[in-house]
Amino acid sequence: MASNLETLVTVFGGSGFLGRNVVRALCKRDYRIRVAVRRPELAGFLQPSGKVGQVHTVQANLRYPASVEAAMRDSDVAINLVGILTEGGAQSFDAVQTKGAETVAKAAAAAGARMVHVSAIGADAQSPSRYARAKAAGEQAVLAAVPSATIFRPSVMFGPEDQFTNRFAALARMSPVLPLIGGETKMQPVYVGDVATAIADAVDGKAKAGATYELGGPDVLTMREIIEAILAIADRKRALIPLPFSLARFKANFLQFAPGAMKLTPDQVTLLERDNVVSEAAKAAGLTLEGLGIIADPLEAIAPQYLWRFRAAGQFQRKSA
Repeated sequence: MASNLETLVTVFGGSGFLGRNVVRALCKRDYRIRVAVRRPELAGFLQPSGKVGQVHTVQANLRYPASVEAAMRDSDVAINLVGILTEGGAQSFDAVQTKGAETVAKAAAAAGARMVHVSAIGADAQSPSRYARAKAAGEQAVLAAVPSATIFRPSVMFGPEDQFTNRFAALARMSPVLPLIGGETKMQPVYVGDVATAIADAVDGKAKAGATYELGGPDVLTMREIIEAILAIADRKRALIPLPFSLARFKANFLQFAPGAMKLTPDQVTLLERDNVVSEAAKAAGLTLEGLGIIADPLEAIAPQYLWRFRAAGQFQRKSA
């Protein structure tokens, strides 16, 4: 039986939040991993994820097809994780999530490699959100080039170093009041480690070729419930002030230029107007984490392991904040 060490997996975007978890998951399964990133000199932290020589970083920019083709040379599997939450300069949704995904898929097809592409729940060609439209166009481009590609659409992901739970916990540390946008919008937060396991399973050949999976956690929660859970874990009592979408969009016109946790774009507000949960169709078809045999971890089981640092008393819980 062939060893996984004979299989070369090229991971585009392997140094990001999801990427580093995917690299670790693949290392545990003994794959050879080539991490293709724009700044390989900043991805050295991935080396200890595997054995000596198991992880190798190379330069690639999805806006330059030649660099992507070079990164794909002799690869058996391509994984595209590249995505952006906000646009900046040449890094537009269309350039990264549509044309970039197409570039990776064409390179994979030319190399005769299998492909796994990560999109997002809510990807919709008819969506009012430019982010969601670009994600949908990226999926179409990938399947056009590699019809056997497996596509994963995760809901909002949480875990150490995320830009979701950590963001709200950081805001709670700075302000006694938190704005609540889309308080009744439903989400299905999914642990990044579970998404990484699903991707590794697809590399193993356990996922259906040409299928689109929707990955959500075990609980469907409203935005208000999620923030309340984060505040409880961070041991912070804060007032939540509901903001109408129209007012939130107006404020986002200015906050899109803000730094760090304060940043909010009009397109992000638009995304919050729609639920972000696994569809009934995906459940019926078994195109979910459960369909892959993965038992999803709930937010309340994982988040305390890293959000404790936002508590005023450190890892210890206080009676009041």
